[in-house]
Amino acid sequence: MKIIDIRATTVSVPLQAPLRHANGCHWGRFVRTIVEVETDNGLIGLGEMGGGGESAEAVFRAMKAYLVGHDPARIEEMRFRIANPTASLYNNRTQILAALEFACLDIIGQAWGVPVSEILGGRLRDRVHFASYGFFRYTNPKTGAGEARTIDQLVQQMLDSKAKYGFRSHKLKGGVFHPDYELEVYRAIAAALPGDSYRFDPNASWSTEQAIRFGQAIEDLKNDYLEDPVYGLNGMRRTREMVRVPLATNTVVVNFEQLAANTLSTAVDVVLLDTTFWGGIRQCIKAAGICETFQTGVAVHSSGELGIQLATMLHLGAVIPNLSFAADAHYHHLTDDIITGGLLPYEDGAIRVPTTPGLGVTIDRDKLAQYREEFLRLGSYPYDQDPARPGWAPVIPNDRWADPKDDRAVAIPY
Repeated sequence: MKIIDIRATTVSVPLQAPLRHANGCHWGRFVRTIVEVETDNGLIGLGEMGGGGESAEAVFRAMKAYLVGHDPARIEEMRFRIANPTASLYNNRTQILAALEFACLDIIGQAWGVPVSEILGGRLRDRVHFASYGFFRYTNPKTGAGEARTIDQLVQQMLDSKAKYGFRSHKLKGGVFHPDYELEVYRAIAAALPGDSYRFDPNASWSTEQAIRFGQAIEDLKNDYLEDPVYGLNGMRRTREMVRVPLATNTVVVNFEQLAANTLSTAVDVVLLDTTFWGGIRQCIKAAGICETFQTGVAVHSSGELGIQLATMLHLGAVIPNLSFAADAHYHHLTDDIITGGLLPYEDGAIRVPTTPGLGVTIDRDKLAQYREEFLRLGSYPYDQDPARPGWAPVIPNDRWADPKDDRAVAIPY
C-alpha cells in the first residue's frame, strides 16, 4: 500500500456566535483545512488542521514530494521524514504532521477493518465525556442573538448548554475582561450549577500576582483546574506554590522537552493533550504514558475542531487509562459540520467513540463544497484581533481589558 496523492481543501464553517478570547476572537466561524491522503488501493484517509487558505493548501501539496510512494503504515518514519526535530528549527511542521498522521491512521483502520482506537491499543471506554465550553460572545449579526457579555447572559449560556447536552463539568474561557469581573462571572456560574465541577482559562493573560489572587479566591469551589493563568513554566510554578487549585496547561507543556522540565520540577498538575499541537494521536498517547508514570493528570484539549479532528480526540480519549477529566470541545458552538450525517451527537454530556473502520467519519461532499464556497466568500479572519477594537493587541501580562459595559454592535462579515 502506497500513498499516491495528498489533497487539501480549506473550509469556513459557521458558529452560533463570534467567540471572544484573550487574544482576540473567532469571527463567527472556524476556518479549517481538510486533508485527504489517497493510496494506490483506493483508500482515502482524512485529516484536519486549523487555519487554511492557499498557504496551508500549498504546504500539503509540497508534502507530496516527501510522501508519494510512502507506505502510510510507516508513520514513525513519516514523522522524521517531514518533521525531523532539528530540521524543524527552520520549518516547524508539527501541525502538518498531525493532519497527515490522522489520515494515515484512518487508512490503516480501513485497510484492517478496525477503528483507530483498536490500532492504538484498544478502547478502555466507549464514550468520552466533555465539559461545556462557555465563551464571552458577540451577537450573531445575522440572527441578532447569541451575545454573552453580562453575568446573567453567561450563566444562561451555561444553563442552556447543560440542559441541551447534559454537561456536568463547565469551562469558562476568560482573559477578555478584567479578572475581577471574570471572577464574578465564574462564581455566578458555579452558584447556578451546584454539584457540578468547573474550570477557568484566561489564556495565560495574567501576571503571576493576578493569578495567585484569582486562584485563592476560587479555592472554595469544586474546580477541575485553573488553566494557563500565566505564561511560562516559572510563572506557573510560582502560582502553584500559592494556590490550592490544580493548574493545567495546553500552552507551556506541548512537547516532550517541556514535559520533561515539568516532570523534573512540577509547575503543572494537568497536561491538556491536543492531537494537533502535539503532532498526532500517537504523540499524545506517548505523553499520556509519561504522565501516567509520574501521576500527572491529563485531559483532552480542543483547538476548534470539526468532526474529523473530533474523531481523533474521541479515539485518544478512548485508549488512555489516565483520562481523569472531561475533555474540552468547541464542537457544540458549531452550526454544522462537513462530515456525513452532520454534527456528532452528545448523549448525557458524552460522545460515542466511532466503531466503524478508521476514524469512523466520512466527508459529505456537498457540505465540503458548500463550506469551501463560504471560505472563498469570506476568506480567513485574524484570530488574534478583536473586531470591536481596531488596532488593539494584548500584552502579556495583559492590562488592556475590554469593557463589559460596552454593548456596541460589532460589524463582522457573515
